[in-house]
Amino acid sequence: MKKYIIYIGILVIGLLLGKIFFGGSSHTEVEHKHNAQTETNEMWTCSMHPQIMQTEPGACPICGMDLIPVKSNNEGLLADQFQLSENALALANIQTSIVGKTLTNEGTGFILSGKITENENETATMPAHFDGRIEKLYVNSLGEHVKKGQAIAQIYSPELIAAQQELITTYKLRTSQPQLYNAVKNKFKNWMIHDAQLNTIEQTGKVKTQFTIYSHVSGVVTEILINEGSHIMDGKPIFKVSNLKTVWANFDVFENQISQFKKGQDIIVTTNAYPNKEFKGKVDFIDPILDTKTRTVKLRVELNNKEDLFKPGMFVEGKVKGVSSLNNEHVLTIPSSSVLWTGKRSVVYLKANPKQPVFEMREIELGNQIGSNYQVLEGLNNGDEIVTNGTFTIDAEAQLQGKKSMMNKEGGKTTTGHEGHLKMMVNASENEKPIIKNERLKVPREFQNQLKKVFESYIKLKDGLVDENSIKIIEGSNNLLVNLTQVNMKLLNNNAHNYWMTLEKEIIASTTSISKTSDIKMQRSYFKYLSENLTIAVNLFGVNEKIYNQFCPMADKNKGAYWLSKEKEIFNPYFGDAMLKCGEVKQIIE
Repeated sequence: MKKYIIYIGILVIGLLLGKIFFGGSSHTEVEHKHNAQTETNEMWTCSMHPQIMQTEPGACPICGMDLIPVKSNNEGLLADQFQLSENALALANIQTSIVGKTLTNEGTGFILSGKITENENETATMPAHFDGRIEKLYVNSLGEHVKKGQAIAQIYSPELIAAQQELITTYKLRTSQPQLYNAVKNKFKNWMIHDAQLNTIEQTGKVKTQFTIYSHVSGVVTEILINEGSHIMDGKPIFKVSNLKTVWANFDVFENQISQFKKGQDIIVTTNAYPNKEFKGKVDFIDPILDTKTRTVKLRVELNNKEDLFKPGMFVEGKVKGVSSLNNEHVLTIPSSSVLWTGKRSVVYLKANPKQPVFEMREIELGNQIGSNYQVLEGLNNGDEIVTNGTFTIDAEAQLQGKKSMMNKEGGKTTTGHEGHLKMMVNASENEKPIIKNERLKVPREFQNQLKKVFESYIKLKDGLVDENSIKIIEGSNNLLVNLTQVNMKLLNNNAHNYWMTLEKEIIASTTSISKTSDIKMQRSYFKYLSENLTIAVNLFGVNEKIYNQFCPMADKNKGAYWLSKEKEIFNPYFGDAMLKCGEVKQIIE
């Protein structure tokens, strides 16, 4: 007993001596560490639950994982600015344009805003000549060159199968009944079926279940109206081609300026794509019909394009000499594709740094619509660079990074309604997650049902990514493209129509990119942008179904990515079996 008392006494004395000799320095060291941490303001978060923010390292209060340092996003950026990687810009097809004056008197002439389009006089359509189903499509990308006589598709047609049986029968009777035989052969000629294919059928006596059809036009593919698996009908177009050796530049002219323009006037055309070049042309057409909505007429210039410098859809400016402004008014205009509307607010995304992909939201005030452009009354200056293609994708990225966006005027991390209440989050069940109702546009039920079919195809595509099944991925993407063609945008009013036109373009681009590659990493990259734009569409228009918007913070190299699901259980399309259950429900859309 005495031995234990002695040990305890020695221990107490040692602690007292340690405090005397080392206590001061220890206190100073702790204080120094605390001050250092305060100076750096380093924050710690959870890779699985990014809403968790703590000033010290430790374990996540939700899942128990070790917290990681929050990456600094400052890098010289202002509070409302955010940056995208070059790879993300390329995948999302982000394009920008310089804001410029339109219809202004600069002392030397008027500046007109316009856009490059195909020369419709040099455009041809490849139609179907019989009913059937596309089994294989050889022409499947815009911009592809097609030559007359080139194989474009394989088609299954019950009508052709029956006609082949007639041909085989009449071929045997060609000597005794030549008129009947010729009548059957002429039927195939009317269908544009080549003699070589008919000769094979006659010689073998076997019916072909698939026929190859060949193009009877040449040019660059500017529009594809079918996909593999699509049904075609006699007379319906398959694709359109244009000879782009000449193109049209279409400009908008105000009603009160029409009298100052005439055919044959010289015009100098410039574009941001080639800032140091000028292209000369002449006014060759002024539309005799006034657009009653915009109070403008179209002025057209035909441009030589033998060097393939002009691309349809490219924005251009035209300077017409010898024309003076009646009111000397300076007007800024921007493409309608650059504008996002929410209620009374109109917003665009400004490229804040011309040398880096740094963006910020800017509220603007719009004036009249001028063709495909809008007047800007306030919010932008001449020479500003704004996003004109991929605007919705930029907005989604702003929301993800907690910056000001179309749906989040004040900025800050997108929340699920539980942030700041850790106890509630730890104990909450999935059923307690909030239903978030964004500002929804009023659209007909018929349009919602058509959009729902697009969503159903998206789910099949998503399931293919979960299973890493390339066949399901391609089928899902092709079905989605087919269902998109069935969405009737004529059912929408002007505001909703503008939204859908922009979203549809983004959805088509992402889905087409998925269908054109077998690399699942690339498919998942494109799927992120498809999900972002379809989520906006579902939020804006609705599909009359409960949808779960889910999020994985580790997808896209820990940048995070969303996807839509019909069920609240997590099946991660970005990782599949590798991390099947990584993610959480962020939003319930109804």
